[in-house]
Amino acid sequence: MQPGPRLVGKVAIVSGGASGIGAETARLFALHSAAVMLCDSNAAAGERVAGEIVAAGGKAMFRPLDVCDEDAWTALVAAAEKSYGKVDVLANIAGISGRDPMMNIQTGQTAGPRLAEQSLANWNQVMAVNATGVFLGTRAVIQPMQRAGGGSVVNISSICGIVGSHSNAAYHASKGAVRIFSKAAAIQYAPDRIRVNSVHPGFVDTPMTKPGHANPEVAAKRLEATPLGRFGTPADIALGCLYLASDESAWVTGTELVIDGGMTAN
Repeated sequence: MQPGPRLVGKVAIVSGGASGIGAETARLFALHSAAVMLCDSNAAAGERVAGEIVAAGGKAMFRPLDVCDEDAWTALVAAAEKSYGKVDVLANIAGISGRDPMMNIQTGQTAGPRLAEQSLANWNQVMAVNATGVFLGTRAVIQPMQRAGGGSVVNISSICGIVGSHSNAAYHASKGAVRIFSKAAAIQYAPDRIRVNSVHPGFVDTPMTKPGHANPEVAAKRLEATPLGRFGTPADIALGCLYLASDESAWVTGTELVIDGGMTAN
């Protein structure tokens, strides 16, 4: 590949684009010349990120989205296709940990309730956002990508979709679902040149992990488990998403990109 922008002429949708990995991915996609439709349930933060991209000379617009809302996904994808003419890339990045949203500092090793204390409501919420949201988003872009002659779906899973830990069991289940769902979708739509891959971040400094990393004991254990000796940044993950979104990964589908500082190599 020649040096320079890597997403020239592409149209990308990024869920969870208001903060963390989603916001960084939206910025990076725009920096590499994609037109970006970023969406999130946090409208104020999403509008701010889109405004920053436009102010820097990129193409972006924001649209509020509840990833669990089937009709909202249909409307979002239609709006992206109407505004930009096609859809080439979907980055499913929106997700939740399942912890109490009022928690500022994680008090134990797990971000959510242990299995015996886990309510059905908490289980269903985590599965709905992290797994069903990925299904709805992926399904919504299939026909537009077929019309475009192909595309790339990048689904954020986690190292928790590969290995077990003290984390919320619902979170593990949801991220494991994303991993296997991505493989099934990749096989089904390979004839249409629609590629589907999952990305598996390790311990990354984001708003979602802030309560855990605010506890020195939790942070120390996570760093000890990471051979490269530092937490990841949203940019570390966004660069992996950029590769999978670009034509550089034209022969890559149905696989996992693990970006974890060596944690799962232990």
